[in-house]
Amino acid sequence: MTRPGSATVAPPRQLTARGLATRARIVDAAADLMYVKGVNATTLDDVRAASSTSKSQLYQHFADKDELVRAVVARRAGQILEREQGYLQRLRSFRGLERWRDALVQRNALQNGAYGCALGSMASELSDQDDEARQTLAEAFAEWTGLIAAGLRRMQDAGSLSDTADPDKLAVGLMAALQGGYLLAETQHDITPMETALDMALDHIRSFLTK
Repeated sequence: MTRPGSATVAPPRQLTARGLATRARIVDAAADLMYVKGVNATTLDDVRAASSTSKSQLYQHFADKDELVRAVVARRAGQILEREQGYLQRLRSFRGLERWRDALVQRNALQNGAYGCALGSMASELSDQDDEARQTLAEAFAEWTGLIAAGLRRMQDAGSLSDTADPDKLAVGLMAALQGGYLLAETQHDITPMETALDMALDHIRSFLTK
């Protein structure tokens, strides 16, 4: 599957295997730094040090920080969507939604909610700075929300979710609860607000269950 933003940040075809490995190392180091420190607080010097690359190597692959940030956004979007497909592509029951919720909360609990959602954090920094990055993030969130909506439709097809339920609206509400929960957990360094937000959104979906 083509990932959001992949067409604009794909590495040049003429890169050697070594060049591709160097590029990947730079993007991975930048992604880790930007997740912990934030996009704006991460400098190219930080990335060079973390990736063990020289200035000439870095600029061989990325003309400037904006280009590197777009590559990070695309990489993160691809990673998160691949992970979420694993949970959501076969979703067809409310218990499956609960397991998805538990996995997200448990993963965030490993760091006491300290850094939030990798996509959400970048969106808050980049949406008014880089329209290309914003568009990639918007596409990623749309695909993620679509995975939830598709699972809710499968629940309708199985007869466990009422025909009066609107899967698209319920999916948007659940995604909003998730991202709001990430933000509050990040602010408080406590996952309790994330658990509460998700549970309330799931309670609303539960009200449409038929069995």
